[in-house]
Amino acid sequence: MQNRFKALTLSYKSAPIAVREAVALNEIASRNLLAKISEFTDATDVLVLSTCNRTEVYYTSEADLSQPLIKLIAMERGFMATKNIAPYFTSITNAKEAVQHLFYVALGLESLVVGDMQILNQVKKAYQWTADANMAGPFLHRLLHTIFSANKQVFNQTSFFDGAASVSYAAVELVEELTKNIENPRVLMIGVGEIGANVCDNFQKSSINNIIIANRTYHKALELAKNTGATAVYWENVQAEIKLADVIISSVPGDCFYISKVDIAPLQAPKFFVDLSMPRSIDPALTELEGVTVHNIDNIKNRATEALEIRLAAIPAVKQIIADNMEEFATWTKELAMSPALQQFKSRLEEIRQQEVNRYLKKLGDSEKEMVEAITRNILNKIVKLPALELKAACMRGESEALLEGLSALFNLDQQEA
Repeated sequence: MQNRFKALTLSYKSAPIAVREAVALNEIASRNLLAKISEFTDATDVLVLSTCNRTEVYYTSEADLSQPLIKLIAMERGFMATKNIAPYFTSITNAKEAVQHLFYVALGLESLVVGDMQILNQVKKAYQWTADANMAGPFLHRLLHTIFSANKQVFNQTSFFDGAASVSYAAVELVEELTKNIENPRVLMIGVGEIGANVCDNFQKSSINNIIIANRTYHKALELAKNTGATAVYWENVQAEIKLADVIISSVPGDCFYISKVDIAPLQAPKFFVDLSMPRSIDPALTELEGVTVHNIDNIKNRATEALEIRLAAIPAVKQIIADNMEEFATWTKELAMSPALQQFKSRLEEIRQQEVNRYLKKLGDSEKEMVEAITRNILNKIVKLPALELKAACMRGESEALLEGLSALFNLDQQEA
């Protein structure tokens, strides 16, 4: 395991929603943070992951960069003082623990709703941003593809992703509970990103069918409405639609759109607001209005108990798949560490081969020269093969460091980190 890999994490488990929205990063902010990390630190293999439930930075460095990274996150979010957010971050400096944490996050073990598959798509987007910024080396590339492979194994071999258990499904269940005494409730869905689209998809399995969709880009709202049996409205009408709806669900980040008490009062009660966005886009002060309630991402509870029980029962199998993949990945990282020494060893032998061959080539014809070159190269490759195989076996036993030191001493190679 590359022993310099680390993670800085803040999640719903330790941080209230007000803190999470203070450090939440959209795509532009995540890309900007990657650029800042590249400019101001020595970190490599950097992955910035920010969702409604967590903000995390994974990186490789000799030093613990927690404090500089927290400062850079604060700068990107437009403030300098970090004393109000720093205590909520956790630094994972043990490489194996950092790798395991990323596995657990990406596969949904750390999700608010266990097994929520949306997180993997968010990890893939974060990986794309890292690749675009040229901040992913062989270690991170291999790690993420190992995680993606493990996810397929979990999907194919366990029931961990079975059933309708997700934040989007939980939101639909909440709306059903809130409107059980309202005839034909009118539901306004604001925003058609991944969460908004999933909510609309899940409403197709519900008895609630009066769904209105509003989005800044009308054709996206119209396309989703056609696919889900809903009705699309123009963004210019969103304030009027808020007053008409019984339930308003928002998945638009609060730095792009905000429903405030001042803007929409007075309202006809009862009125229910469900905020699925980060930062929040619905003013909690709306609850001061008579008959109005506001639910956010933290108090949406999933009532799909059967699906959750199935998923919880599958967790030991999921953890075993992760452990197996981590072991395979650890072996690869050891082989990666020994690769430079093997290449130096081969280069050193190639120097010797060329020196000796050049002493005699002048006396040989063209066909003889080709034959000598071929024979000596084959000999060299066979000589290299044996220590390479032994080093690989030593990696499996966790004994590669001593062999690398011996090889380096024998052939005067540069010392490499094992």
